[in-house]
Amino acid sequence: MRLNPIFALTAAVASLLLAAGTTGAGEAARPRAVVELFTSQGCNSCPPADKVFAGLAGRPDVVALSYHVDYWDYLGWRDTLASEANTARQRAYGRSFGDRSVYTPQAVVNGRVHMSGAEGGGISQAIDRMAGSGEGMSVDVSAAYSGESVVIRLGAGAQAAKAHVVMAYFAPESTVAIDRGENSGRTVTYRNAVRWVQTVGMWHGEAERLEVPVAEMAMRGAGGCAILLQKVDREGLPGPILGAALISMTGS
Repeated sequence: MRLNPIFALTAAVASLLLAAGTTGAGEAARPRAVVELFTSQGCNSCPPADKVFAGLAGRPDVVALSYHVDYWDYLGWRDTLASEANTARQRAYGRSFGDRSVYTPQAVVNGRVHMSGAEGGGISQAIDRMAGSGEGMSVDVSAAYSGESVVIRLGAGAQAAKAHVVMAYFAPESTVAIDRGENSGRTVTYRNAVRWVQTVGMWHGEAERLEVPVAEMAMRGAGGCAILLQKVDREGLPGPILGAALISMTGS
């Protein structure tokens, strides 16, 4: 669906395990790509894209994040995972790409290109093309739970650069029974739905180390967190993603 029209979370955290799979700090391979899906429970074109995205979320070489937007809520169903902040991120991408409108389902690969989220083949081709052309993940990012902190380590870049260190907190799996709107009668299991995003630091092209208090992460809750190293232009618009890692948060 197309529209001319843009992150909160709660759960208890008991332990944090570094994952891009379920490996320990420094053991996870650099992912090949970050795929961000903008979707809605109220969009009848979205279930096929949600299915494609679920496959991407199961790949150990992809950091996959879904952002539920709220601009289809007027059709009769209020998306239970949507937020204005998610819609704002999509609109910011739209301005970055020079587009006059946003749509669902929209997939953004590495912060560089976008396409329909239902085009699984096109997304895979974009991942392969960018991985082979220097537009994939070029900076090592890792994270580990250490006492009262999460320690984020960023590698050096091949060229001097600046980027934001962004943490996107997500719910790994959410099953929703939709009883109104265009998808009425469907029960859909959504993967990696982003509930809150925050910028925690800046990277200046050299190897760096950051610490984030565990208490801060516990406040955000959810079962997972993605760390994105993303360029941002002078207007604050999101750009290329240079590196990424996943942290899995499990509660007892």
